[in-house]
Amino acid sequence: MSERRACRVIGCERMTVRYRSRRPDDPHLRERLLALARERRRFGYRRLLIFLRREGFVVNHKRLYRIYREERLMVRKRGGRKRALGTRTPMPGATLPNDRWSLDFVSDQLVSGRRFRILGIYDDCTRECLAAVADVSLSGRRVARELDLLIAARGKPKTIVSDNGTELTSNAILAWVADAKVDWHYIDPGKPVQNAFIESFNGRLRDEFLNETLFTSLMQARLALEEWRRDYNTVRPHSRIRWLTPAAYAAQFSPQRDGALRYTDGSAPRPVAPTALEMNRQTPVATG
Repeated sequence: MSERRACRVIGCERMTVRYRSRRPDDPHLRERLLALARERRRFGYRRLLIFLRREGFVVNHKRLYRIYREERLMVRKRGGRKRALGTRTPMPGATLPNDRWSLDFVSDQLVSGRRFRILGIYDDCTRECLAAVADVSLSGRRVARELDLLIAARGKPKTIVSDNGTELTSNAILAWVADAKVDWHYIDPGKPVQNAFIESFNGRLRDEFLNETLFTSLMQARLALEEWRRDYNTVRPHSRIRWLTPAAYAAQFSPQRDGALRYTDGSAPRPVAPTALEMNRQTPVATG
């Protein structure tokens, strides 16, 4: 089909089809725009237009926007806040004590209206609440300090699971992980089901304790929380461990597991060699 007939079919002027732009391409403007964009990467074309006009360039904002798009200088939107790098692979189940600990925060308030937070540390195998720390502020340094105290009394865990909260992705926690050589697993953002053990514990904590208690002071909240934690570990039966208490279930495991667990009635590690009393009680074997 000829050009004349095609233009008549679509209703377009031949002058429009044959038009070729004679717009001058200013290489100096393009070069300076690229230099400014490299220097100020977070500036858009309107802000760069101000800089160009200050330098004496006479340019329309529409023309500058065209060059700006041709050079692909669009400012890309930043993603979410920076998150700590952690493993995203599926985790194996916790089969022994200290295999995996879970961390999370719960908030509540005093009768005066002042808010406080509770750091919960949970053993996914034994279902024990290892620690419940209440304070008005719990920074990453404080979390690292509480973990050090807990490790000194109980042993080092293989894995710690948490969400991407600011306290748990701070430089203090990242430095602590590097020093302690503990595998820290961050769940995917918006997927609390990946940390189901501590989320289930948080539900019990809020339903059975926080919603049933009025806190007059932070000290009273700490004392009541510690009493509830003791009751949770030693009195309250747990359906998933054959209705045993977490402490009774944990006592079924051998205290000598890679040196990780301590005696239940003390903080000293299990001795490797038998004691003198045990050696004296051994029955002699006849020879010859």
